[in-house]
Amino acid sequence: MTLNDRSIEPVLGATPADAHDPQFAARAVREMFTSIAPRYDLLNHVLSFNVDRLWWRRAARTFTHILRRPDAKILDLCCGTGDMTFALNRRAGASKPRILGADFSHAMLQRASAKDTKSHLRWLEADALNLPCRDEQFDLVTAAFGFRNLADYDAGLREIVRVLRPGGECGILDFGVPQGLLGAVYRIYFRRVLPALGTLISGVKGPYAYLPASVERFPDPEAMLARMRGAGFRDATWTPYTFAIAGLYRGKK
Repeated sequence: MTLNDRSIEPVLGATPADAHDPQFAARAVREMFTSIAPRYDLLNHVLSFNVDRLWWRRAARTFTHILRRPDAKILDLCCGTGDMTFALNRRAGASKPRILGADFSHAMLQRASAKDTKSHLRWLEADALNLPCRDEQFDLVTAAFGFRNLADYDAGLREIVRVLRPGGECGILDFGVPQGLLGAVYRIYFRRVLPALGTLISGVKGPYAYLPASVERFPDPEAMLARMRGAGFRDATWTPYTFAIAGLYRGKK
C-alpha cells in the first residue's frame, strides 16, 4: 500500500463499543472519561509506571522556543486534568504566555482547575472538533493522549489548522505500538493487564477495555503524517518516545 493510499484509509476516529456514528462516539467518549475522572491521574501514573510525566516534560521542552515568548498564545486540546497544560506552563517559566486548556469533559476540567492553585491558567469546556475560537489565534496547539479519542481525526486536524496562526506549530503526543519482541510483550500488557488493573482501580470497566482498541485503531505514524500534510501542515514529523510506546507528532501551518 502506498503512502498516498494510506492517507485515505476509512478511519474516521474513536469508536467505542456500540458507537454507530461520530456523534454517538463523541458522547460515549465524554461519558467514559467523566466516569473515571476521580481516579484519572492516579491511573495514568500507575499504569504507565510514571513514565507519562517524562513524556509530558519532553513534549513541552520541544516547544521551548514558543513557550518562552511572552506574547505567545497556546492551546492545549483534550487537556483532561491538565497535566500537559501544567508541563507547558512550567516550561514557559517567567515568560508567562497565555495558555488555555480545553476539554469537553466538565468533570476533567473541574479537577484541572482544582489543581491550578498558583499558575492561574485558563480553562475552556469545548469540543475539539468545534472550537469557540477565532481563526488564526494561537501560536501553538498541543494535544496529549487525547487526539486519539476524537470522533474524526481529519476534522480535528483541520480545526487545529484553522485556529493556528500562519507559521504556528502543532504537537500531538499519543500512544503507539512498538515492534518486535518488546511490542509483543507490550501488547500482552496493554490488552490484558492494563484493562484489568484500570478496571480494578477505577471501578469502571468500559474505558480501560476501550483504551487498547483505540490505540490499535489509531493511524500508524506514516499514515498520521500523511493526514497532517493533507490537512495543511508542513514539516510534519514523528519522534518516538520510550521505544515507540508513545510519540510526538509535529507540524507547522
